[in-house]
Amino acid sequence: MAASPSAARADRADRADRADDVLVLARLSAKRGAVRAILEWLTRRTGGLAVLVRADGSVRAAPGGTPDPAGSPLAARAARGAVELHRRGAPSAVLGGDGAHPVHLVVLGPGPGAGPDRAAGDGAAGAVYLAVVRPDDPRCGVLLADASRTLALCWRLEEAERARRRVESAEVHSREAVLHLLMVGSVSAAQRIAGALRPALPAVAQVYVIECPSVRRREIAVRIDRTARGRAWIVPCPVRPNHLIALVPSEGDPGPRDRGPGPGRLDRMIARDVPECRVGVSAEVALRDTPVGYEQAFHALAVARDAPERCAGFGGHTDVTVLAGPEGRTWAGEVLGPCLRYAPTRKADPGPRELLDTLGSWLSFGGAATRHLKIHRNTLAARVRHLDALLGLDVGRCLASQSAAWLALRLHTAPWTAGAVNAATADRAATLDALLATPAAEIWAQAQLRPLEQARLTAGPETVRAWLRADARLPATASALGISLPGARKRLARAEDALGRSLLRAPSAKYELWLAMRALGTL
Repeated sequence: MAASPSAARADRADRADRADDVLVLARLSAKRGAVRAILEWLTRRTGGLAVLVRADGSVRAAPGGTPDPAGSPLAARAARGAVELHRRGAPSAVLGGDGAHPVHLVVLGPGPGAGPDRAAGDGAAGAVYLAVVRPDDPRCGVLLADASRTLALCWRLEEAERARRRVESAEVHSREAVLHLLMVGSVSAAQRIAGALRPALPAVAQVYVIECPSVRRREIAVRIDRTARGRAWIVPCPVRPNHLIALVPSEGDPGPRDRGPGPGRLDRMIARDVPECRVGVSAEVALRDTPVGYEQAFHALAVARDAPERCAGFGGHTDVTVLAGPEGRTWAGEVLGPCLRYAPTRKADPGPRELLDTLGSWLSFGGAATRHLKIHRNTLAARVRHLDALLGLDVGRCLASQSAAWLALRLHTAPWTAGAVNAATADRAATLDALLATPAAEIWAQAQLRPLEQARLTAGPETVRAWLRADARLPATASALGISLPGARKRLARAEDALGRSLLRAPSAKYELWLAMRALGTL
C-alpha cells in the first residue's frame, strides 16, 4: 500500500534534517576541540545534556560553558547509566525510559590502551559511552547513532594527541634531568640515562645556547638534529622558555662515521635561516666541563645580541681553576665544610648534595633557580637562608659572599690529582685574600679585565667597579655614579660588549670580575 502524501513529505523532511545534521557533524569534526564542540551542539540539538562517560563512571568530556557539568545530577545519572550498560555488555540502550530522566547511551568503542590483555582481562573496561540525559527530541536515537561515528573518530584522535604530548613531555623532562646531572657533575648517571634515550652524550662538544621565540624551539631543534646527523644532545632550557641548549659533538669527538657540522657552521646556519635567533657558542669542552661550556655559550650570547651576524663564539679566558692548587683546595674545603658535613635532622630535609646543588643554581640563575630545581620559591628562600647560616655567609644578598661561594664551588669540583693537598698545606690557614694574592691569581685577574681596559670606554672600569660595590644592583650603581638608571644600564651594556661576557643577565660574570678586581686591589 502506497504511503500517503503527508507521510512521504514527513519522510523527506526527516531525511533532509538528518542530512543537515550529518553535515554539521562533519564541519564540527574539523574544528580544534572537536569533541567538546560536538557535545555542545548535541546538548543544544537534543535539549538534554550530552557527555562522554567511561565504563567506570568517570565523565571524560562535557560541553563547554556548562557550570561544573561533571558534578551535576544529570552527569551523575549518565555515569550510573554507563556503568549499568557496561555491566549488561550491550552496545546501546535507553535506561530509565519510564522515568523523568531517561538516559540514551551508545558505545563509542574501547579507548586507547583497552584490549584483551587488560589487567581485568576485559577488553571493554576502557569503553567510552556517549550519553544524553533527558533529551526532548523524539529523534534522539537516530541522531546519536549518526553522531557516535564521528565522535568516536574525534575522541580517538584527541586521545592519541594527548598521549603524544605525554610522551613528548616525559622525554623533555628526561633530557632536562640529563642536563641537570651534567651541570652538577654527575657525568656517569647522565651518560646512563642518555644512553637509553639516544643519542649518546659526546665526549667532547661545543655548547650552543640559542635565544629564539619559544614557539620556534621545536623547529630549530629539528634543524640542529638534522645538521648534526642525529648526534647533538638538544634540550629546551628549563629556566628560560626562549632558550634552547645543544651539545654538539666536536670534529675530534670519537663516534660514528658521520661527522657533525664543522666549527662555526651550525651557528651561522641557524642565524641565517631563523632571523629571530641569537646564538652563542662555547669553546670545545669535555663532557665533565659542561657547566663551564654553558656559561661560555651564555656569555657569547650576550655578544651575539648586538653582532651583525647574530651569532658569536666565546673568545675569553675564564678558567678560574688555575687557582685550584693546594691552598685553593684547602680554602674551598674550609668554606664549604659546614655544608659538606651537614647531617639533616629530618629525612625530608635536603642533604649536603642538594644544598650544594641549590647553592650553585642560586648563584647561576638567582630567583629563576626555582624553575631549574623544580621547587617552590618559598623552598628556595628557605634553603638559601639555611646556607647562609651553615656557611656563615650572606649568599642571598651580598656579592662578596656570593663571589667567595662561587669560587669555592668551582675549586671544590675542579679535577685534581691524588696527593695534591699535602700535610703542610692542610695545616696552613687559608683565606680568600691569601689565595687572591698568589701570582697565578694576579695573571688570571689581569686576563679578566684586560678587554675592558683595552676598549677605552668612557668610565668603563669605573662603572663596573661601582656596580660591583653596589652588589650588582643597578639603582644603587646609578646613584653612586650620579647618572640615570638607563644611563647606568647603557654603560654596563657597552662593558658587556667589550668583555664579551654577560653582566646584566644571569649567569653573569660579576663573580669573576669581583674576584679579579679584589685580586688586583682595585675594588
